[in-house]
Amino acid sequence: MVATGTSAGEVELSADEARRLQLRAQGFLGARPKGGVPAMLERLGAVQLDTISVLARSHELVPYARLGPVKRNAIETAYWGNGSGGYPAFEYWAHAASVIPMDDWPLFAFRRRAYLRRGWRWHKVPEGVCAEVRDRLRADGPLTTKELGGAKASAEWWDWSDHKIGIEWLLDVGEVVCVERVGWRRVYDLAERAVPSGLLARDPDDDACLTALVARAGRALGVATRGDLADYYRIRQDQVDRVIEATGLVPVKVAGWSQRAWADPEALAAPPRGRHATTLLSPFDSLVWDRARTSRVFGFDHRLEAYVPKGKRVHGYFAMPLLAGGRLIGRVDPAREGRTLIARQASLEPWATRTAARTESSATALATALWRAAAWVGCDDVRVERTALPVDLIKAALNATTPH
Repeated sequence: MVATGTSAGEVELSADEARRLQLRAQGFLGARPKGGVPAMLERLGAVQLDTISVLARSHELVPYARLGPVKRNAIETAYWGNGSGGYPAFEYWAHAASVIPMDDWPLFAFRRRAYLRRGWRWHKVPEGVCAEVRDRLRADGPLTTKELGGAKASAEWWDWSDHKIGIEWLLDVGEVVCVERVGWRRVYDLAERAVPSGLLARDPDDDACLTALVARAGRALGVATRGDLADYYRIRQDQVDRVIEATGLVPVKVAGWSQRAWADPEALAAPPRGRHATTLLSPFDSLVWDRARTSRVFGFDHRLEAYVPKGKRVHGYFAMPLLAGGRLIGRVDPAREGRTLIARQASLEPWATRTAARTESSATALATALWRAAAWVGCDDVRVERTALPVDLIKAALNATTPH
């Protein structure tokens, strides 16, 4: 790389190099990642789940952004298997509720033990319920909470039924695994049946788990501060400090970053080059899920406004960051009407429209991202409802990038 070394031997990176390292590590710079969705999941380590579905759910948008128009059934198969036996992944608590490669099951032993020591997570577990749940799963599993005889008493997490509390507790401590989502309901199975015996038998101590996860986070981010590394799997910063030397990550200094950072040594071995992806991102994509890091690396401040009252929204209900040329250049709040993909609102960063040339380039990127998303979700028309871009310019961009 162009990175230089200090007199003490510490690697120095420019802010631009750090940004490009993250883009490559996350699959947005260079040749399109090989190996499809399974390889993408292994590389990222976790794909966040969320209930909101506009164009698609977040766990579908993440592979689309990196791999292009991958079929949605291929995404689900990569996560949950094809029903012929064996689960390639499981759902557990990583950055948030996430799809995680099954091979990483042992690495979350530290979290399962922490829950067990605490004795509860959100609710006290009703006596006798766990034994009943185990017996039902052993006899009839895999099952949803509804099939177990007790879905949520209401839509709110604090109003769960006894059966829901019991099954979630067993998931927290690793006796039960979420192996699929069906109609957005979790499907649970006993860990002894769902997790390969070789993985189930492994029980690394807490430091071994943390070392592997911090190293994984460093690989997925390319270059990161201790706070970035901690946030990726939601561990404590003092836990990062405890294991950082054992991870193999290399201390680096990034221009403009106030905190010390570490980089994946493989990422430093060759400069990031190649194609830049032009795409819409889920707000829960691991490129942008850490808002403080996104602001530091990209100069882009993003807020999910789905839970903001409609009259107070600035960018829209499910504003998706627009990535183009290695930069986050704006946002699109999408919707669908029949076979038309609609940008309810499309806004660009001020710097992306500072000159006529930048404005035209940004309009082309926006139109390209919209048409690509439209084709993926089965739409054959695109409409932009609100934007500060000149109407003639956005129309011209949409016409110029229309698929033929």
